[in-house]
Amino acid sequence: MKKTAFFGALAVAGIAASSAAAATLDDVKARGSLNCGVTTGLTGFAAPDANGVWEGFDVGVCRAVAAAIFGDPTAVEFVPTTGQTRFTALASGEIDVLARNTTWTFSRDVDLKFEFVGINYYDGQGFMVPRDLGVTSATELDGATVCIQTGTTTELNLADFFRINNISYEPVPIETNAEAQQQYLAGACDVYTTDASGLAATRATFENPGDHVLLPEIVSKEPLGPLVRHGDNEWGDIVRWTLNALIAAEELGITSANVAELAAAPTDNPEVNRLLGTEGELGAMLGLDANWAANAIAAGGNYGELFETNIGENTPIGLARGLNAQWTDGGLLYAPPFR
Repeated sequence: MKKTAFFGALAVAGIAASSAAAATLDDVKARGSLNCGVTTGLTGFAAPDANGVWEGFDVGVCRAVAAAIFGDPTAVEFVPTTGQTRFTALASGEIDVLARNTTWTFSRDVDLKFEFVGINYYDGQGFMVPRDLGVTSATELDGATVCIQTGTTTELNLADFFRINNISYEPVPIETNAEAQQQYLAGACDVYTTDASGLAATRATFENPGDHVLLPEIVSKEPLGPLVRHGDNEWGDIVRWTLNALIAAEELGITSANVAELAAAPTDNPEVNRLLGTEGELGAMLGLDANWAANAIAAGGNYGELFETNIGENTPIGLARGLNAQWTDGGLLYAPPFR
């Protein structure tokens, strides 16, 4: 009798937890679209084009999630957020997922009650200065005025770096990357500091990018990735495994060009089959259709395609893969097995 009561309680608890976990997915399906928080505008990562259509590396992740759920990469509304407003937007339910160059830290994960579902860009904080400033190292910036976005890890890293090197600086607080760019080009600050990828993206928009240099120092670890609210495990699984699907697809040679053919019938590779839904029940485990991952990959390509199209070496931003290469190529990208 005691065992019966115990397992009965577990079953009730499991049903309650399952009901709570389904909340975000149910809301998204009822709404008919995903609400994705992005930056207010950072070329290559998330910015509207001339027609107001959002595009970029982080945007591609959002569209992949929408495609996994609806089979439609356009079923997503983009909500611009700043360093100050992004966490409130997520906590309040204004957005379903935040994909905004956001660093995974202990306090954000534990204290703010968010769940980082993975890392889509391994980065670090850098410094950009005008070439005519004549500076070749960040250690030469004693007394400099520094443009810095408030509400970011960049603020804390900056203070640590200057303190460690026993030099001083004058902060120039800004809210958005656009404001930082304006202030920096106007000479209101000697230096702009943020993630190195963000600096490269910002410099690419300048009329004369060659007049500005990125200093050699990288002063922090900035693992950037999408995040969701704590306590909604089913939803977190969907976003997590959509990102993993894009990473695994590159490793397995699945691209936007061949995914339809590979998904049409089982191949000789069991993991490709499981990922694309021709074998196993992975989609059903997520509460999605069997072709969820195929749809996500078709939306904008695998991880490598998203990288090269938006921020890679053949774009004005010109970022090398570096740490963001597949583990098989000496990088840190590694998707858990699809089995």
